[in-house]
Amino acid sequence: MEPRDSWAALAAGGVAGVCVDLILFPLDTVKTRLQSPQGFRKAGGFRGIYAGVPSTAIGSFPNAAAFFITYENVKSVLPHGSSSYLSPATHMVAASLGEVVACLIRVPSEVVKQRAQVSPSSSTLRILSHTLYHEGIQGLYRGYKSTVLREIPFSLVQFPLWESLKDLWSWKQGHVVDSWQSAVCGAFAGGFAAAVTTPLDVAKTRIMLAKAGSSNASGNVLAALGGIWRTQGLSGLFAGVVPRMAAISLGGFIFLGTYEKTRQLLL
Repeated sequence: MEPRDSWAALAAGGVAGVCVDLILFPLDTVKTRLQSPQGFRKAGGFRGIYAGVPSTAIGSFPNAAAFFITYENVKSVLPHGSSSYLSPATHMVAASLGEVVACLIRVPSEVVKQRAQVSPSSSTLRILSHTLYHEGIQGLYRGYKSTVLREIPFSLVQFPLWESLKDLWSWKQGHVVDSWQSAVCGAFAGGFAAAVTTPLDVAKTRIMLAKAGSSNASGNVLAALGGIWRTQGLSGLFAGVVPRMAAISLGGFIFLGTYEKTRQLLL
């Protein structure tokens, strides 16, 4: 991959990440509060809908940039292209490695953001200081494993589906898809991936919000899923699925469309 391509992927990914995270932040707050163990109303309801946004604003650009520069570089060294039967596997591997790298930046930002979302009266800086004082740096990485375990299956569904839909649309019309068409493909792919990975997202939220020393604080995803199933059943595992699907469908449209357009402008 040429240096110019790498810089374009980094910049385009960063711009796309900031756009989607800030535009859709209110939906993300509603989803987090629906998944919170104390319930939607006690977690803040519709009050302070932008609580935690500073953490997102700081983390969005490097997080998305890290994902796409990894994704594009891995994709460039593996067999790919519409004629290759290995293409879906290439996209899966590239997306999975991209998520592992991006989560190193995303998780601390996500921990602070989600704790602020369910405690709207506390500032982002106060929550960051409290986490570092009581739990140390490992507190900021609480839920790293559960986040990776959510993001990898999500990417295994979303990115091969996105790439396949683009290839199909390109073949149907006889030329490469435009950025808005790529965005439409991203919306379908993102919404479907969001629905099937919601239980993992609920488990991740519970782990990040758990009090230090509690069973969920250990980060055991299977234990968290089991606890939700026993106490709340299927509805608990799919808590927040509607705002999650809405946010990620819209997010897929904005994120992947903005990424394609920005990358085209830079190359």
